[in-house]
Amino acid sequence: SSGINAEYGMHKPDGSFTMHHDGELDVRGAYCAAVVSTLTGIKTDEMFENTGRWVASCQTYEGGFGSRPGTEAHGGYTFCALATLILLNKTHLIDKDRLLDWAVHRQMVFEGGFQGRTNKLVDGCYSFWQGGLFPLLHHILSTDHSGLSSKTWLFSQVSLQDYILFCCQYPSGGLVDKPGKSRDYYHTCYCLSGLSISQHSFSDQVVRGDPNNLVEPTHPVFNIVLSKADRMAKYLVTGKVVEEVGSGG
Repeated sequence: SSGINAEYGMHKPDGSFTMHHDGELDVRGAYCAAVVSTLTGIKTDEMFENTGRWVASCQTYEGGFGSRPGTEAHGGYTFCALATLILLNKTHLIDKDRLLDWAVHRQMVFEGGFQGRTNKLVDGCYSFWQGGLFPLLHHILSTDHSGLSSKTWLFSQVSLQDYILFCCQYPSGGLVDKPGKSRDYYHTCYCLSGLSISQHSFSDQVVRGDPNNLVEPTHPVFNIVLSKADRMAKYLVTGKVVEEVGSGG
């Protein structure tokens, strides 16, 4: 009940969510609320009243999504917005073709990595925030375009792997925004998350270089490894914790 009360406490009449009590309001709040309520099985229609329309109103003239209505399209907010709309079954409210056009133009030809916004530099973290849009878009667009291949995404997966593996690895461990920057946990997490997306499609794998470069596939909405998402889903159905093979307990 505490989780339900917290969700309702962050929800605003227009459908938006704050990040915390009296906190900032943007699409990250809606995404966090949708993910937590989905994974814990407490999501209700009332909890997300008007949220789909509010998130859809954050789509800009470029096609991506801003943090809130009237702000600039940005990779992180766009991923949060699209994932939220998928969880709420509200993707019919947005212009998907315009979103795809914006997303494909965020991968830079020379570097191979993604920029977060128009006219900005490439940043390793957008390997996930922008790269992660493509499995979601593929899922949505495949219902309208049966000719889409399940083996590849609609961006250059090899080019993104080149940027991550050649430009973002710090010599003594960890990953970075771009060469010359310091390593940190944030960029390490999202460079690896983007690497996973670039290596795994719905029905195939593309691995640049040594086969040992392969990392585990992740859930396209939750960005957690598939085995964890599967265990959570089974727990919600059965009420029993499913032990992983080789977990030791």
